[in-house]
Amino acid sequence: MYVVTGGGTGLGRAIALELDRNKERVLITGRREAPLAAVARETDGRIGYLAGDNAEPAVARELAAAVTEPVQGLIHCAGGNPAIGRDDPDGLDEVAALLDETVAGNLRSAALTVTTLDEHLAADASVVLFGSIAAERGVGFYGPAKAAVASYAVGLAGQLGARGIRVNCVSPGYIAETEFFGGGLSAEREETLREQTALGRVGVPADAVGLVMFLLSPAARHVTAQTLHLNGGAHPTR
Repeated sequence: MYVVTGGGTGLGRAIALELDRNKERVLITGRREAPLAAVARETDGRIGYLAGDNAEPAVARELAAAVTEPVQGLIHCAGGNPAIGRDDPDGLDEVAALLDETVAGNLRSAALTVTTLDEHLAADASVVLFGSIAAERGVGFYGPAKAAVASYAVGLAGQLGARGIRVNCVSPGYIAETEFFGGGLSAEREETLREQTALGRVGVPADAVGLVMFLLSPAARHVTAQTLHLNGGAHPTR
């Protein structure tokens, strides 16, 4: 089976639906029950769901209890930047609260999800964590939190590699058609992000789906401990 966190919306939803189209058994998680239930209805109940915050140990334990067969693929899409749409924090207490919330939603949720499902991972499983171009560009607390996720993936790959389990981090740039920015970006801001790419277009969920499906497949059996940048050339590497 496959577990997709953050599976009710955005990239997680797109990945879960693609797995369902490929006749795989899928369980999705997320903090809001309504979007998860909508995905379940859309697939006539084939996709199961568990609502809750994976950054909380009790919820992580519920997830482990809900998994009754080997996990072939774990795709951790849960996360986000809680600073979006908010005023800048005022004072140390607000700074500390925003920092804790950002790290919890991104790094802690990844660590608790992987840890709770460790014993359920199949011998040749693939774990895909999601980073962000923000890790390279330094975006508030969100960038450092996503940089930590990418670093965590490297160490995790070393720990799980002896069992044949691969761990990689997908690091997207701007992906349109998601709820990441809440009400969306202005046309001017989206045009700026488009112009930053080498391909002259912004990303869409299908781009992430294609890369994740590759990482889950036998074709990627020798790909592990990598951060794969998905940004149309907005952040070049060598």
